[in-house]
Amino acid sequence: MPYFSRLTDIITCRIGDLLAAAPDPQHALTEILTEMREGLEACDRNLRTYATSRDRLEAEIASHQTQATRWRDEARRHLTANDEDMARTALQRKAELEDLMAGLRPELEAATSNWNNMQRIRRALDARFAEAQREAERFAPDTGALLLSEFQSTPSPPSVETELEQLRRELEN
Repeated sequence: MPYFSRLTDIITCRIGDLLAAAPDPQHALTEILTEMREGLEACDRNLRTYATSRDRLEAEIASHQTQATRWRDEARRHLTANDEDMARTALQRKAELEDLMAGLRPELEAATSNWNNMQRIRRALDARFAEAQREAERFAPDTGALLLSEFQSTPSPPSVETELEQLRRELEN
């Protein structure tokens, strides 16, 4: 029976409580780590999807902006040549592109927001996964390394490395 049905279940779980309620805590911990790894993989897939969507929308908006600028320049050229009808047509095309961009911008904001939110969830999942790994080491120090060999954690985030370097400098002074 799965321990988690959603990514937020992993974030809000209390690993100690799950293990205390399990008939075989070591087996439960293996299952928990497996489900957490699957959750991390799902989160990474979502991040890639949101990033692709965000990048596509940014490129589409930039392309439409370039076209709108071109239509404005075209309108100016026609107006300089005293051709108001063609200038008006060019400005109508520009307005259509601006309306299209106005519709795409909220989609871009949503994709960016989704990506940012998934980044926060990913960091929280990493923290819970690290906690479960520490629990595995504490729970079975002799077999913990064997148990954890399947579940390698992700490297420390840059903020940890930056803070570590700051602490080193403080200690040197």
